[in-house]
Amino acid sequence: MTVIRGATTIGADQPEEIRNAVRELLEQIESRNQLKRDEILSIVFSSTSDIHSYYPAKAAREAGFASCSLFSAQEPEIDGSLALCIRVMLFVEKNISPHHVYLKGARVLRKDLTEKFNIAIDGPAGSGKSTIARLLAKDQKILYLDTGAMYRACALAALRAGINIDNEAGVCDLMRTVSLNVVYEDGIQHTFLNGEDVSDVIREPEISMAASTISKHESVRMKMAEKQREIAGKMSCVLDGRDIGTFVLPDADFKFFLTASPEVRAQRRYDELVAKGHRVDFETLKHDILARDEQDATRAIAPLKKADDAVLIDTSDMTIDQVLRTIKNKMQEKI
Repeated sequence: MTVIRGATTIGADQPEEIRNAVRELLEQIESRNQLKRDEILSIVFSSTSDIHSYYPAKAAREAGFASCSLFSAQEPEIDGSLALCIRVMLFVEKNISPHHVYLKGARVLRKDLTEKFNIAIDGPAGSGKSTIARLLAKDQKILYLDTGAMYRACALAALRAGINIDNEAGVCDLMRTVSLNVVYEDGIQHTFLNGEDVSDVIREPEISMAASTISKHESVRMKMAEKQREIAGKMSCVLDGRDIGTFVLPDADFKFFLTASPEVRAQRRYDELVAKGHRVDFETLKHDILARDEQDATRAIAPLKKADDAVLIDTSDMTIDQVLRTIKNKMQEKI
């Protein structure tokens, strides 16, 4: 017989949060240990004293783990203990080398998982990397660094200064005077250009291609990479871009490369822009995305490409939840 341990945390003592947390925890334990449901003899839960609204054992039964005995207990109240935590022990009838699973805030219970770590997510425009990076950072309770916003701010600075963004010498001179800072307020990144919060302005459609063009210049990439490494060196964070795993953080703990068909990516960007009130033409948008793919992939400095040790995920036919679940499973496998 083998005992497999695990734990997770919830954001609030609410039945739906408990259901989702228990399902995810058990499914990851099941997947990581290659278990069949009928190999599980019993599942024992304990939860901290601040969890009252729902029994984890009942959530497990609802999640399909009904062929074994289930038990829930509440831990005594202990000062300084991890809040809103659900722990579990699975007793299985086969002898295996167990892979224990600790998710979300419960990672602090494992000393080997509490070190600073960085996650690199690369991919072309519209592949979903920014959306996934934000959700993953929230799930892991770490910071999300929107590297694309930094390049957009550089493009905005050049356009405002009337500098030809294809002129490397002019852009290089500009980079010596540009002040770019990233500030986190209530968990949201704000990008400041020369003291001005330009977080919304840099999302205008015309900035996108300009950002791709200006990022070709070595002076820009060196300045931005230095800033990104500085932030990632101080704290755990998720970074998304086109060269994170290959150039900015080649030693990132986890690397992923997201892609999707040009049609799917164009549709996603179209829907996003329309929802924000922009008037755009789908075919023009698709053409621009393909042009940006070519420009990003062929630039001389840190081109768009998959790192050799990155996990490739085609998101064309996947929902956001499916992509997020796949990444979390791959991270757990590596742990």
